[in-house]
Amino acid sequence: MQCLTPGRGDSAAGSGTPSDLDNMHIDPKTAPLWAIVEPIALELGLELVDVELHREGRGSVLRLLIDKVGGRVSLDELTAVSRQVSDVLDVRDDAVPGQYTLEVSSPGINRPLTRPGHFPPFVGKRVHVQTRKDIGARHSFRGVLTAVDAEGVTITGDDHEPHFIAFDAIVRANYQHEFPSVGRRRSEQRGAQRPAHRAGSR
Repeated sequence: MQCLTPGRGDSAAGSGTPSDLDNMHIDPKTAPLWAIVEPIALELGLELVDVELHREGRGSVLRLLIDKVGGRVSLDELTAVSRQVSDVLDVRDDAVPGQYTLEVSSPGINRPLTRPGHFPPFVGKRVHVQTRKDIGARHSFRGVLTAVDAEGVTITGDDHEPHFIAFDAIVRANYQHEFPSVGRRRSEQRGAQRPAHRAGSR
């Protein structure tokens, strides 16, 4: 679900840091946008999950991922966020340089985990965490999120070894949805469709 709005800014990005992200890595170019967008989302009863800013062609794409705690965010709600953010950026010439397109959408099935509070609900589920620097000669960890504490997370990888990763080492993380295997679904379907035999038939 997505809402697109063309927009325009004029000068370089300013400064600002979302308070709840202080112990996770923040892209400096999106920090002021977090400070602008998050209060708008909260006022509408929504949650700002992630902010992305990329150069594309002659302009930029500002992508906002919005969710709703305890429910599914609607298109009307995404449109409301898009309208209010666009209005603010029209008068904030320090937020996005040059021409830009604003995209507001729901997080999707593989939801990004961008702050410490996002991790606890996914304990016992598969996640993918990338780190700024190598930890034990690697910077990408896929596996089951087995623990979360005030300092970081523990992931039990496909090697069955636990790996502790501090929050301030995480550059990117997301939940990884597991789809049922095709073979298992087909087997279940065959079993469900098996015809019943009449009593006394040979």
